[in-house]
Amino acid sequence: MFNGYKCFDKGLTNRYGQQFEIGKLYHCHNEIKFGNDGNGFHVCQRLEDTLRYFDAMHGEVDIAKVICNGKYDSYEDDYNGYYDMYSFEYLLIEKVLTREEIITYGLNLSAMPIRRFISQFRLTEEEIALFRQKFSNNIDILNTIAYYQEDDKEAFNRQYCKIKKI
Repeated sequence: MFNGYKCFDKGLTNRYGQQFEIGKLYHCHNEIKFGNDGNGFHVCQRLEDTLRYFDAMHGEVDIAKVICNGKYDSYEDDYNGYYDMYSFEYLLIEKVLTREEIITYGLNLSAMPIRRFISQFRLTEEEIALFRQKFSNNIDILNTIAYYQEDDKEAFNRQYCKIKKI
């Protein structure tokens, strides 16, 4: 048994228009394989990694805690820092996370995962303030907030210039 996360379009619909329900067990037939040409229910061990496949910066999504079982295939993208992504034969949606639960999860991430989260999940002004406060001593995270959440496309350039001047 595997516990993880799966992202959906709002309303628990996957990218192919299939509707899902909380508490229902789903089974995928045929060979299980990860990827766009794969087969199975794609899930991730970490919530922030699910955002790689959905546009949560410009649209609303549902992120669910899921339980998976059966045959599976795994995938890791060392170059981009994505690990522990799977395609499973069986999927059960345990619950859809509230926005508060998603933000609390994000606030408790470490350096690399938090930057992926911030770059892929649209925050409200109040949420941006929470992240700025919590990570006030981490210039990389503050620049990531400025660049992705506040559309400050010079955020990283200014930091680079500061480093070069020292």
